[in-house]
Amino acid sequence: MADLRTTDPEPAAPHPLDPADITPTGARLGPHPHDAAGPIVADAPNPVDLVAGREPAEPGFVPPASLADFAELARAALPAEVWDFVAGGSGTETTLAANRAALDRVAVLPRMLAGVDTPSTEAALPGGRYALPVAVAPMAYQRLLHPDGEVGLAAAARAAGVPYVASTLASTPVEEVAAVGGTVWFQLYWLRDRGMVADLLDRALTAGCAGLMVTVDVPVLGRRLRDVRNGFALPPHVTAANLPGGRNDLAHQGTPGVSAVAAHTGAVFAPALSWADLAWLRERTPVPLLVKGILDPRDAVRAAEVGVDAVVVSNHGGRQLDGAPGSAAVLPEVVTAVGERCAVLLDSGVRGGTDVLRALALGAAGVLVGRPLLWALAAGGRAGAEAALALLAAELRDAFVLSGCADPAAARELRTRTGG
Repeated sequence: MADLRTTDPEPAAPHPLDPADITPTGARLGPHPHDAAGPIVADAPNPVDLVAGREPAEPGFVPPASLADFAELARAALPAEVWDFVAGGSGTETTLAANRAALDRVAVLPRMLAGVDTPSTEAALPGGRYALPVAVAPMAYQRLLHPDGEVGLAAAARAAGVPYVASTLASTPVEEVAAVGGTVWFQLYWLRDRGMVADLLDRALTAGCAGLMVTVDVPVLGRRLRDVRNGFALPPHVTAANLPGGRNDLAHQGTPGVSAVAAHTGAVFAPALSWADLAWLRERTPVPLLVKGILDPRDAVRAAEVGVDAVVVSNHGGRQLDGAPGSAAVLPEVVTAVGERCAVLLDSGVRGGTDVLRALALGAAGVLVGRPLLWALAAGGRAGAEAALALLAAELRDAFVLSGCADPAAARELRTRTGG
């Protein structure tokens, strides 16, 4: 989907797409202390502790053994067309597969006798320090997966001490997502109406968003054949909540052989985003500015020259240009090209703590994690998302100990081999 990646537990609803399931956004959130002065940095909790004393979000929900295991739980819980919408890529899904292959080809050379017992996973990302070198990727329409939706996943990110990136195409308004607390960044798509772009930016800043991430790889939506074959359209209760009323109507008009979501984005997205637009955005943005969707090192350098705080090496999870390389394959070139001018993050294909270690060893400051957290949301609502982030933290700590790294800075000093 367009950046799909992309609340307190309650008894299971009869079906994730049943409008009767939907409760007022945020109504289930209990009080939570929030330090308004800066980013929350928290030690990632044990997944057992997260669910102890809670009613599970879904009957029988038990956190799996690994972050990647949430996928099968989600597949069992979701309608087939929703699974396809989240899991699928564009074209023949060559790039979707390339993301995983590129990470799997990276072998990390561990250091021995490093004396590491309890490593620190705290890391610097744009705007502050966080509990993990991780941010929750911007992903659209999260109430497709579970009624907790964006509010539930944002609350899980707050509990884990990592930034949550709220999508332009969220199914919950940015103001409600930011009200959860924690660190929220806003992801911006360039719209045909420049006034609407300015309005979204102003709304995000007024709501307290601490960063802006502009996605630059969606001049048009990639041709996602699973959605075309399914004639996929959004159910009535899931809307593009940040856009004015009526602009999401196309997304609900199911037609055989047509992706309604693609029709909607084609009507509202501006295909001719330029470097001048990015410069305009830089001038208007007082918070850290990140550019997501960079693959060519030349574009990374130019973005750094405009003054962005970070580039996100991403192929949109294999959902845009089919035939683009796996993101991890080009990450080292981008890191070398930009040097110290801005941070570099990796997106697309990250499925666990070892992948975070690989990204750091290749030079990234951190990663965005997308689909695995949607799978967790689908499987267990907010509690599932909290458990997933706790599992990710545990996997990363294990990877640090096994590779002899006391912290992310040490991981960036590791050597790698490509191809095993």
